[in-house]
Amino acid sequence: MGLAKPADYSHGQGGVNPRQSDPGRSRQPHGTGLEPYSATHPEEAAVTTQSAAIPVFKQASPSPALTAALLITLIAAATIAGAWFFQLVLGIVPCPLCLEQRYAYYLAIPLGLLIALAAKSGAPRPLLLAGLAILALATLANAGLGTYHSGVEWGFWKGPTDCSGPVINLGSAADLLSKLDTVKVVRCDEVQWRFLGLSLAGYNVLISLLMAAIAAWGFVATAKR
Repeated sequence: MGLAKPADYSHGQGGVNPRQSDPGRSRQPHGTGLEPYSATHPEEAAVTTQSAAIPVFKQASPSPALTAALLITLIAAATIAGAWFFQLVLGIVPCPLCLEQRYAYYLAIPLGLLIALAAKSGAPRPLLLAGLAILALATLANAGLGTYHSGVEWGFWKGPTDCSGPVINLGSAADLLSKLDTVKVVRCDEVQWRFLGLSLAGYNVLISLLMAAIAAWGFVATAKR
């Protein structure tokens, strides 16, 4: 009984590789499978960069001129509607000074609408500033007129001779009676209605100052844009 020959692996072109490994592949230790993101995923990195470059669109803030003009228009319309309610429903007939204090509201309503439309359509800033300045001056002047009327009502100073003070030059009795039948004299120094100590003239002062403040805010904010 002879001895067995040792196995010969030298036969063949490339020999036998018992570990079934590729001799041309460099042997490197196995890693965890996680590779650096920036180096091994250039396509995803490029997509991330492009996504970051997309501009973020923010909602534009409303124009100060538009906001101020709309607020003044609404306040003026509500005030003049209240004045007509007092006159037509409650029967409080306005005096000459009361009627003059309505002029500023009759100006503020259409002018405020024009300024709002101009601001909405992107009108030049100098045009908006001019309109807001007119509103501020008109409402300030109306506040001054209301202050004057309130002083007449409180007796701080004399009012217009045609609606306050002593009645003079009545003429004959017949003329006086005929005038009283056709004309109802509304005195400027007599208060027909008060609430919380203020007459309608007093509330006109507060409302006019509020509108003037809004117009001034709109003017300054528009000038800074």
